[in-house]
Amino acid sequence: MKFSCEKLVLQSAIATTTRAVATKSSIPALEGLLLVCRDGTLTVTGYNMQLGIRTRFACDAEEEGALVLNARLFGDIVRRMPDDTLTLVADDALTVKLHCGDADFDIVGLAAGDFPELPVVEEKNAISLGENTLASMIRQTSFAVSTNEARPVHMGSLFEVYVDALTVVSVDGFRLALRRVKLDKAAGVFSFVAPGTALNEVEKICGEGDDPVVVTLGDRHILFEIGDTELICRRLEGEFLDYKNAIPRKNSIFLTVDTRTMIESLERVGVVINEKLKSPVRCLFGDGSVTFSARTPSGDAKDVCRVGGDGRNLEIGFNNRYLTEALRYAPADTVRMELNTGVSPAIIVPTDESDDSFLYMVLPVRLRA
Repeated sequence: MKFSCEKLVLQSAIATTTRAVATKSSIPALEGLLLVCRDGTLTVTGYNMQLGIRTRFACDAEEEGALVLNARLFGDIVRRMPDDTLTLVADDALTVKLHCGDADFDIVGLAAGDFPELPVVEEKNAISLGENTLASMIRQTSFAVSTNEARPVHMGSLFEVYVDALTVVSVDGFRLALRRVKLDKAAGVFSFVAPGTALNEVEKICGEGDDPVVVTLGDRHILFEIGDTELICRRLEGEFLDYKNAIPRKNSIFLTVDTRTMIESLERVGVVINEKLKSPVRCLFGDGSVTFSARTPSGDAKDVCRVGGDGRNLEIGFNNRYLTEALRYAPADTVRMELNTGVSPAIIVPTDESDDSFLYMVLPVRLRA
């Protein structure tokens, strides 16, 4: 195999695919990247048996071929080479020569046959939406994905596809995050759960533009096609939370909240709270304002945040980080907060009641007298 390409293009491909490489494996090839040079295109693949990422780009190919190179070593070499045209030459003994500018390296590769094949995703259903749209939906819900291995299905996000809309939902037992967007068209009505770890990589791969991303659902796997890059992951199986019945909507208290103002107020009070000194934020919702307070061995903190509406002197406690994150990821400068009792969740939704593009729910924490 022999090809030449721009060093920065190859470096970008390595950085993308290395995210799917196993850090330690009894199969040496899984710690490597598969390079396939064919028809003037170089395809780079990383796969850890759970997640696979494959990307391709045009190269100046003189001899076609395929081999596996250790991802860490190959990545370190390419990253440190000068910004110039890089040439890779491999012989039948899998001795690899890398040349770029005045730098030369000789390393040893592995046979391409040692690299396991990525699953083939046979299309059952598919949707298409813009890169920026998908990335923002993942970012605004993934913070609520569970890390509790006791409920593996909640370690991912639920995708619900309807005729004209896509809903993404994440839950972790303490909070819920929901985003919904309109679709130009969908292939049908279906749902699946994608692993949170895979979705985080999808978000990183997506660009700033709104070029289409095709999401294809197979029997056991999901394929995300983002430009010249493909990501394949396993579907999570199990019964996802019946979130529609878990969200209380018959609330009696409605407040208009400026998200930035409330976040800053919560952060001021949260200065005395840390991982060792955990304490809920005590919230007293009055007429036109909410008083936040916290008490830990480090000290006491208190702050007042202006809101629109009457909280009827409701006192309720929340995990400071959970409430702050719900406000931070809500895609609006002003939101409506719905409350009911001291043991009922807080609901954060758009101020326009006809808008159902997002919903965040945070469960309360019981306060000591």
